[in-house]
Amino acid sequence: MSGASLKVLVVGGGIGGLCLAQGLKRAGIDVAVYERDRTRDDRLEGYRIHIDPDGAKALHSCLPEKVWAEFTAGTVDLGSFRFLTEGLRELMELEPDAHRVPDGGPTSRSHAIDRVTLRDILLTGLDDVLHFGKKFERYERTSDGVVAHFADGSTATGDVLIGADGVGSPVRGQYLPQAERVDTDAFGIGLKLPLTDEVRAWLRPPLSTGRCMIMAPTPYFLSVSVFDRSAERPGSSGDDAYVGTAFVVRRGACPANIHALDGAELIRLVGRMISGWHPDLRRLVAESDPGSALLVPYKTSVPLKPWQSTNITLLGDAVHSMSPVGGMGGNTALRDADELRGQLVRLDGGAVSTEQAIGAYETAMLDYGFAAVRKALRYQDQGLRSGTIATSLSRASFRAMNGMMRRRARARS
Repeated sequence: MSGASLKVLVVGGGIGGLCLAQGLKRAGIDVAVYERDRTRDDRLEGYRIHIDPDGAKALHSCLPEKVWAEFTAGTVDLGSFRFLTEGLRELMELEPDAHRVPDGGPTSRSHAIDRVTLRDILLTGLDDVLHFGKKFERYERTSDGVVAHFADGSTATGDVLIGADGVGSPVRGQYLPQAERVDTDAFGIGLKLPLTDEVRAWLRPPLSTGRCMIMAPTPYFLSVSVFDRSAERPGSSGDDAYVGTAFVVRRGACPANIHALDGAELIRLVGRMISGWHPDLRRLVAESDPGSALLVPYKTSVPLKPWQSTNITLLGDAVHSMSPVGGMGGNTALRDADELRGQLVRLDGGAVSTEQAIGAYETAMLDYGFAAVRKALRYQDQGLRSGTIATSLSRASFRAMNGMMRRRARARS
């Protein structure tokens, strides 16, 4: 297939779809993104996202140099990662991977960036390929390609259709109706506490820097992450400096009406569950913004068997959604985007057929994608029972574990 004829349709303008569009446009491939949001400002909410080395490498491969520079300028250091008891006794500290990976370059370490900032960066330079207000309804395959149909009655024709349309993917619903998502045994409650001068006065280390995992002998745990760009942005808003918390709890420990609770009620619910924890943790939750409270039923995709490849495929949450524990979902979507970009470039150059290009992508994606699904579920389960494990482990045991993880990081590099 010649470069002049390849046209790629991407349904969904999340980080995976936008990263793919950036990579294809950079490679000179005709790409169009169809997003159901009415404008680019419809998604002005979110929390800090952890971009791991896989995600960073994918972004570096797909983004133009100027946009990659905007990404690195928009990130902050992750800081150390600490495991703490509910009384804030330190069990283990993991150093930032910038210190663990020998070359220390931006593609070999992790980054923290606000989700809204990341999406805004990924939209850079895509005005000519983005189509907002396009709610996908169905596709039809033709003898020479594929036609996408939208709710407003419009259509788009291309050679390849990519479903990057998230957990409720209509593309997946039509293409792979056998694909399942099932409930896990957990809810997540996300909260934000703006880092005002008043908060900075009482919030002390280790909660005021880096990331902390709070483990207790309970059916729930709490992760705490600091995002602070205020030093770089005088007069910055709450989106530039806040503490994000994620309370992960077994469903059986929650009231039956949890879905009906508003933000203030969710905060009070968490407060009751951690009533015996350190006062700083209780205050961190109690003073969080009720408007930021987000209840998320954690679900996971069921592993899929390989299927016959065509000119339709999926990426990100549309095919392998996972528990948010471990922060692998967005990074796996970025990895998908880079893997698929590489295969579509081969197709564009005539090196392979459509089925070969898509098939090679799907073979790799199903392997690493569902490995991440399993790992996220394992992390979630370990977190929900880690309090009992943590209280039985000695500090020496945690130091030994820390040493083992550092050796593995050096070996991977």
